[in-house]
Amino acid sequence: MAIFQPSTSLPIFIAHTVLRFLQFVFAIAVLGLYGQDLHSMHKAGDKAEPRWVYAEVVGAFSAFTVLVYVLPKVKSYLAFGWDVILFILWTAVFGLFGKLWIHEDPEGNSAIQRAKNAVWVDLINMLLWLVTAVAGGLMFFRNRGGKSLHTGRANV
Repeated sequence: MAIFQPSTSLPIFIAHTVLRFLQFVFAIAVLGLYGQDLHSMHKAGDKAEPRWVYAEVVGAFSAFTVLVYVLPKVKSYLAFGWDVILFILWTAVFGLFGKLWIHEDPEGNSAIQRAKNAVWVDLINMLLWLVTAVAGGLMFFRNRGGKSLHTGRANV
């Protein structure tokens, strides 16, 4: 599904491309937002907070995954399980930072406002990976050709 094929309709191809582009853009945004905080921690001589490192790792996994999925001949729906895992990882990022920042009042503090904005970017990432995981799962089971899941030999 990563490339337009005669069996793939144009609207599905466009939707796939737009979703993957948005996943990449928002993953890079998270890398920048949390990377700025990590840089500030480093400049202040503090240790890197594990939550921020975790968010950076999830963002890097997401950006790399999208780059792999858009390669020619890669059928990303075959790896929908990885999309599910990334959805779970983004859910954890959103939960960690949402609990930390959603109810904070920035009171003119730009760092807190940036952190609150990053939480909403985390939510967008989580929802984008949910959409591609569900779509990939549907495509996977629809395109199995009616064969059994484990061996692929029996007709279902």
